Amino acid sequence: METVFGFLAILFWSTTIGFSRGLTEALGPVTAGAAIFLISGVVGCAGLVLAGGGVRKVFLLPRPYLIGCGALFVIYEFCLYLAIGLSASRQQVIEVGIINYLWPGLTLAFSIPILKKRARPWLVPGMLVAFAGVFLAMAQGESFSWVSFLARDRGSLIPYLLAFIGAICWGLYSNFSRRWAANARGVGVPLFLLATGVLMALVRMGFRESSQWDRGTVAVLIYVAVVPGLLAYVFWDLAMRRGRMILVASFSYLTPLLSTLVSCLYLRVWPGRGLWVACVLVIGGALICKLSVEEGEQRAAPSPSR
Repeated sequence: METVFGFLAILFWSTTIGFSRGLTEALGPVTAGAAIFLISGVVGCAGLVLAGGGVRKVFLLPRPYLIGCGALFVIYEFCLYLAIGLSASRQQVIEVGIINYLWPGLTLAFSIPILKKRARPWLVPGMLVAFAGVFLAMAQGESFSWVSFLARDRGSLIPYLLAFIGAICWGLYSNFSRRWAANARGVGVPLFLLATGVLMALVRMGFRESSQWDRGTVAVLIYVAVVPGLLAYVFWDLAMRRGRMILVASFSYLTPLLSTLVSCLYLRVWPGRGLWVACVLVIGGALICKLSVEEGEQRAAPSPSR
């Protein structure tokens, strides 16, 4: 069942980029992120309280998981929402989304040193193919060269950098959550969501953002907070800890394509051929990485006692 949860999480996440961009345009990136994660965190923590013993189980989780994975979770979300909100156009949002979805391949690559998975020789070519897709997306349909790329306005490069940092953090999170809490009971995601919302709310106090609220914005906010913002992360956490990790992570290579399609429809943007090729390269690279990592499960280390 946990493996199915992982599949659902991927489908839910496919709506994140497009819907979140709509919210950041209406509310501002920090305000939108704070609202999404405060709602997600409060609802999730309320669910733990109503579950009976849920809160106690959270604080019985291994400390490395709560602190390490919690920090990676917060950094990932902060980087992702800033990348979406700071993108100069909706076209760049699609590009940022493709870079963010390097995480499936990175999850598989990081499983080698962290979970002691075995890799075949074509892991490196797979990663190179995925990174080629990222470079093509960043080239914005033009012939890529480092000279022209570095000559751009530095502000336009920040969303790309944030998306890349986020992809690294999520690849690490997915592996360390299994290493540190595979056999533990309880779910720490609601606490991570609440911590992210509180951090963004504190940052929001230092920034001025104009926000426009209406019924449509509130409806999208509730959807993003509850479905891709809460359920998807809880489902993914369970899949990474107890499901067939390599199978779920392999299915996630479809996420860039699904996310790009949903984002294009929702934002009414149709990217050029180069961006679709970039998307295919990222997917292909993740698939090669999947084929290069053996499925065999490693015995999880015992959870440290508190």
